[in-house]
Amino acid sequence: MEIWHIWVIIALIFVIVEIFTSGFAVMCISIGALFGAIASALDWEFKWQILVFAIGTIVALLTIRPLVYKLFYNKSRDVKTNAEALIGRRAITTERIEGELHPGRVKVDGDEWKAISLEAEPIEVGEAVEITTLNSIIVTVKKL
Repeated sequence: MEIWHIWVIIALIFVIVEIFTSGFAVMCISIGALFGAIASALDWEFKWQILVFAIGTIVALLTIRPLVYKLFYNKSRDVKTNAEALIGRRAITTERIEGELHPGRVKVDGDEWKAISLEAEPIEVGEAVEITTLNSIIVTVKKL
């Protein structure tokens, strides 16, 4: 077995380790090992292979890793989930809402929520409303 085979095996091991971790750092080490394999295949001395491995790893960490973060990880922070996704949504009243002191109920995507009115005026059953805020399990709505 030649040295470049060992470099490729090391690169594959780091790819497998990256599957079970997050952060893309281990993949950068794998990329560096591939550069080391190329240096070995070109019959460079072992000290140059190590240097190429180190430089390849550092370059991958400084260039490819930030690019991967920019492409994949920032998008997930902009997505509203769970309760945040309710704000701004349209709902239908299923029980009369008579202001803050007498809450009613609204239905959104098949789920019913206890609701109070943003304005003091009552909202009748079947009217369309927009959810403005969420406080624990009570939504505040306004007429559309």
